[in-house]
Amino acid sequence: MEKTYNPQSIEQALYKTWEEKGYFKPHGDTTKESYSIMIPPPNVTGSLHMGHAFQDTIMDTLIRCERMKGKNTLWQVGTDHAGIATQMVVERKIAAEENKTKNDYGRDAFIDKIWEWKAESGGTITKQLRRLGASVDWDRERFTMDDGLSNAVQEVFVRLYEDDLIYRGKRLVNWDPKLHTAISDLEVENKDKKGHMWHFRYPLADGVKTADGKDYIVVATTRPETMLGDTGVAVNPEDPRYKDLIGKELILPIVDRRIPIVGDEHADMEKGTGCVKITPAHDFNDYEVGKRHQLPMINILTFDANIRNAAEVFTTNGEPSDAYAADLPEQYQGMERFAARKAIVAEFEALGLLDEIKDHDLTVPYGDRGGVVIEPMLTDQWYVRTAPLAETATKAVEDGEIQFVPKQYENMYFSWMRDIQDWCISRQLWWGHRIPAWYDNDGNVYVGRSEEEVRANNNLAPVVVLRQDDDVLDTWFSSALWTFGTQGWPEQTDDLKTFHPSDVLVTGFDIIFFWVARMIMMTMHFCKDEDGKPQVPFKTVYVTGLIRDENGDKMSKSKGNVLDPIDMIDGIDLESLVEKRTGNMMQPQLAKKIEKNTRKTFENGIEAYGTDALRFTLAAMASTGRDINWDMKRLEGYRNFCNKLWNASRYVLMNTEEQDCGFPSTNGQGSDIEFSQADKWIESQFELAAKEFNNHIDNYRLDMAANTIYEFIWNQFCDWYLELTKPVLWKGTEAQQRGTRRTLITVLEKTLRLAHPVLPYITETIWQSIKPLIDGVEGDTIMLQALPQYQEANFSQEALDDIEWVKAFITSIRNLRAEYDIAPSKPLDVMLKVADEKDAARLEANKAVLVSLAKLETIKVLSAGEETPACATALVAKSELMIPMAGLIDKDAELDRLSKEIAKTQGEIKRIAGKLGNEGFVAKAPEAVVAKEREKLEGYKDTLSKLEEQKVTIAAL
Repeated sequence: MEKTYNPQSIEQALYKTWEEKGYFKPHGDTTKESYSIMIPPPNVTGSLHMGHAFQDTIMDTLIRCERMKGKNTLWQVGTDHAGIATQMVVERKIAAEENKTKNDYGRDAFIDKIWEWKAESGGTITKQLRRLGASVDWDRERFTMDDGLSNAVQEVFVRLYEDDLIYRGKRLVNWDPKLHTAISDLEVENKDKKGHMWHFRYPLADGVKTADGKDYIVVATTRPETMLGDTGVAVNPEDPRYKDLIGKELILPIVDRRIPIVGDEHADMEKGTGCVKITPAHDFNDYEVGKRHQLPMINILTFDANIRNAAEVFTTNGEPSDAYAADLPEQYQGMERFAARKAIVAEFEALGLLDEIKDHDLTVPYGDRGGVVIEPMLTDQWYVRTAPLAETATKAVEDGEIQFVPKQYENMYFSWMRDIQDWCISRQLWWGHRIPAWYDNDGNVYVGRSEEEVRANNNLAPVVVLRQDDDVLDTWFSSALWTFGTQGWPEQTDDLKTFHPSDVLVTGFDIIFFWVARMIMMTMHFCKDEDGKPQVPFKTVYVTGLIRDENGDKMSKSKGNVLDPIDMIDGIDLESLVEKRTGNMMQPQLAKKIEKNTRKTFENGIEAYGTDALRFTLAAMASTGRDINWDMKRLEGYRNFCNKLWNASRYVLMNTEEQDCGFPSTNGQGSDIEFSQADKWIESQFELAAKEFNNHIDNYRLDMAANTIYEFIWNQFCDWYLELTKPVLWKGTEAQQRGTRRTLITVLEKTLRLAHPVLPYITETIWQSIKPLIDGVEGDTIMLQALPQYQEANFSQEALDDIEWVKAFITSIRNLRAEYDIAPSKPLDVMLKVADEKDAARLEANKAVLVSLAKLETIKVLSAGEETPACATALVAKSELMIPMAGLIDKDAELDRLSKEIAKTQGEIKRIAGKLGNEGFVAKAPEAVVAKEREKLEGYKDTLSKLEEQKVTIAAL
């Protein structure tokens, strides 16, 4: 082993070896239990971010644990074709490089261009996954648009259509006017904005008056331009101001359309004016009100979100309607939506119908890709009837076939599934799975696996012209098939039988609806066991928290607080980090702000910490379901932990290589070997650690599993056991030395195996140096060795109790040295008033260790009633430890020092007590600040008490 731990020198070469030798593959022995995880497929356009690193660390730890338990394990890898994102990347590329648009290419040629881009640039995130140590089976890598998955997607669509679970309808969707496609709720970014609420007067028709004698009612709106499409006004049926108006009509200003007043609870009596304009074609809530009251739908916008030349009028079922004329005021035709807003407000004011304008806080929906305000738009789309599918999927969680961790996320799942809406699955893009539907010139639709099948099934003559639907399927549609589509469905493959259902899905709470629920619905509809029972896609859903920055803010490029996991592995200098965060920013002021914060936070850039330190930090922070504030200091601390393990291993090797370690191969059968209590103690501590680690992994508490590893390696093995071995290795008998050497090497080897799932690189590297020294350790890699389990035969409670007593003895001596400022190197005479024979026996058995590690001259056991001089004392279990103080310290100098410390501490107590006695401070300061001050006061009081005790002891010398 190298003298210094340098992760950069070992990690990439080691991963290459692992991958080339096929260690990540299932071993294929189907007589053994199988275990599988399907990786949430990252976007092919993406790069590794902290959320990926976090979830992939969790998955890799789980899969490595199960692989080491001998299971036939599969971690299925793959990427998502990311419809909108990928199409945008390639559109920007051809615009910048060739000054062309996709239309210049045409559909087929443009799609070929995307496949070219994928071959050249679409593998960034898979390369980065390798850097993270992800032990996925790369030979099984899938892509949501590869031939097999494309076939599965097509098959699912056709079968759902045949089962009357897919239909085409005209309904309201989130429409991106820039990208010209419907988008999902997940792709809508809601931003808080300062805006206005306009109050308009709508005249009552036929001479009707309100209860207070007015010939109009006032409606309030934040989107005045949509009034051109109003087909009603809603009031609450219990509202005394307006309930007598229900069933009457209004004259819609500007367009002179007669529209009804309807009674609906959507109108809140306490909110605004109590009157709500209803525009079913341009608002999701209005759409539902319109359906309840059979109000026609009037679409006034083009797909660019400009005012149409003529409106489209539909029934509530989306059929063309002549209930209203399609005319729109000429002055607004073709006008951009926000320009139309200003013009309409101005016309209301000119007509004397603008009642008032109020400032209003708005939540405005933006497309996360297109970056423009989203419009609810009435369009023809394909939908999945989800209610029948949701019923089965809900029952699976109710019956415990699928468990959520933490359990409270089941409630989120249930709330959505029990009120589920039909799913819009079509997108107006070119990149994606093209919908397998064809239309004839009369508008008839035919669904099938190919045009040939459609013609054959419907007896269509060759002269009938068919045109395939231009739309593609929502990316979430194909990813909903991920667990079974990746395993060869619709063929009933051996992989499906072996690895499906998978064992655990690791995901974030934000896609429980968009992905988790849809996977459960699709899988249970299409996958059945031998008895015909619907099969779940996974048995456990482990919901992780979000990685936030050190201040608890969500990481985002616009805030400039994003951290790249690869930068923490390899390091990055400050200038490169600044360029990375600000290089593509269009807003100079924002770029300057981000640059300033980056330079302040990372004065020297980011050091190289290595993959293991990053993984261990992520695991140690993985409290189930809770968001995590990233802490660079913890990353630094866990790199130090890796250093500690490396240096401890070098100590073990220096004391065991080319030495007799008590194995038959080195000293022959029957040679004396003697294990000390310390040897038995570390074996027992290891067994406890193995039990705790496995329990925590089984319960998805990776934070506690990592803490168990840390506590054992740092505190028990390194800080205590290695020290306890030195007296034996220096002065013990040959039999004792053999016992300690064997314990050193075997416990380290087991420890490396236990830590391997979290720290794969460093443990493999050290293990390769350790394994030749131990009889019976075979194999080429640590990852295929057994994960240690609790072995009761190796556990000794007596050894635990004895060495904990020894540790308490040594710690007490060290604490007394610190309290009385006695040099660590000064040999001490110590007396012990033993409480019972057990403590006397412990002292006798471990005297050499105690003298060596506590730096003692002598240890004397006091007889009953024996007088003692003035001593510093401490309790070790029930026995009293005493250090005679005469001659150890300069009495006067020590009293003077203690007096100064006492005065200083009294001053701090007075200062804090004064602050807490100030009613103004206590009333105005945050509760956490006041609590901190009270805590400091109690700490200073404890310190004062100890100092005064010390002074009394010293004065008595």
